[in-house]
Amino acid sequence: MRSFLLGVCLLCFVDLWGQTRVFVLGIAQDGGFPHIGCMAMCRQAYQEPEMKRFVVSLAVTDEKSGKWWLFEATPDFRDQLHYFQELTDGHYAYLPEGIVITHAHMGHYTGLAHLGKEALAASGVPVYVLPKMADFLRENGPWSQLVQAGNIDLRVMARHQVVPLSESLRLVPFPVPHRDEYSETAGFRIQDAARTILFIPDIDKWERWDEDIVAWVEGVDLAFLDGSFFQDGELPNRNAADVPHPFVTETIERFSQAPASIANRVHFIHLNHTNPLLWDDDLIRELEQRGFHVAVQGAIY
Repeated sequence: MRSFLLGVCLLCFVDLWGQTRVFVLGIAQDGGFPHIGCMAMCRQAYQEPEMKRFVVSLAVTDEKSGKWWLFEATPDFRDQLHYFQELTDGHYAYLPEGIVITHAHMGHYTGLAHLGKEALAASGVPVYVLPKMADFLRENGPWSQLVQAGNIDLRVMARHQVVPLSESLRLVPFPVPHRDEYSETAGFRIQDAARTILFIPDIDKWERWDEDIVAWVEGVDLAFLDGSFFQDGELPNRNAADVPHPFVTETIERFSQAPASIANRVHFIHLNHTNPLLWDDDLIRELEQRGFHVAVQGAIY
């Protein structure tokens, strides 16, 4: 209910934002919420469907051209296409003008399978990827079948290349460190004439990146950042070093010396099913009192 009402309210004020709108279609880590095998933290979400959260994804619209782009093709791809239609009252085409992929982990590209002959049998859907991700899709089935059959049209980007999506909208990919078993991992700057949005749903510890995340956020208007785990010790029977995302507590500490106006631009996304920010309203309020936010599924920015 919270996400629905926020989405509706923000939709009323669309004229304040200029030509680009960002719709949050999912905020969960690759396995979604509730999560497979999760019988404790997810029990309530199984019982109360309104608690369900899709895997992390954004829709970005260009109001001037009337087109939209999808960021990440998740396991919830089918439902998220429908969800976007609901949020926009069917104002946009069913399929996006293009799909932008960060990397080759389960939650970020596997939804492309719905475009193949077993499901939609789409034709020539542009898919924006960095070079290694393009090679992975071309050389490994069943994704190679999508390429060969023309279901998808790979648009290979160079690092830091300014990619025009429309007359008003630009995309700039950049590499971030992550467990790159099959492809590199990209973050994105999404730009129009009025503002710049940062999208980094997956990254290793901030100290493994040769950039300063605080400086990056200072240079944008809105930042969707990896918030997979709230704090250390969250994963039972797992070594946190094997899944080295920055803890939310670590990100907060990084911004501790920054002006509150900069922290206020941060919206945490890609929340693991163990992360209490998915359900603990008191913790969310405490986070917001410190100037940060949790991305809200259904919200429009």
